[in-house]
Amino acid sequence: MSKEIIAKKAAIVDEVVAKFENASSAVVVDYRGLTVEEVTDLRKQLRESGVEMRVIKNTFLKRAAEKAGYEGLDDTFSGPTAVAFGSEDVTAAARVLVKFAEDHEALEVKGGMIEGKVVSLEEINALAKLPNREGLLSMLLSVLQAPVRNVAYAVKAVADSKDEDAA
Repeated sequence: MSKEIIAKKAAIVDEVVAKFENASSAVVVDYRGLTVEEVTDLRKQLRESGVEMRVIKNTFLKRAAEKAGYEGLDDTFSGPTAVAFGSEDVTAAARVLVKFAEDHEALEVKGGMIEGKVVSLEEINALAKLPNREGLLSMLLSVLQAPVRNVAYAVKAVADSKDEDAA
């Protein structure tokens, strides 16, 4: 092999290593059997959620995962493989891919990485059921507001009862 080809392959591996290091989550899927329209639709849904899906040769993925410290992902790099890299919302890639896989049997989620830790298919499915960041924040806010709201109702009830007593 010429030095040019080796350099190009090394550059691809380095690019994938950077993707792994910059991603908060990466979900590995087998897309064999999806039509071009279905893959286009899936990529669109992922893009709208801030996730990038790339089809990368398994040998490049294995080398990049090893360099990035994710040796546990090697088992998932077989057959036609695509990786969805999510950087903003940790749950976005898992949520979109698991939902798409429910509607399209041809898409198989194999495993992935979340917050620097290699995770199994079961963990990805559990993560996909969690609401997104905004949903979690709104739940937290409503929990924090409840005690304040209850105090306000109690103060109002006391004030109303004093008004009735005075009348």
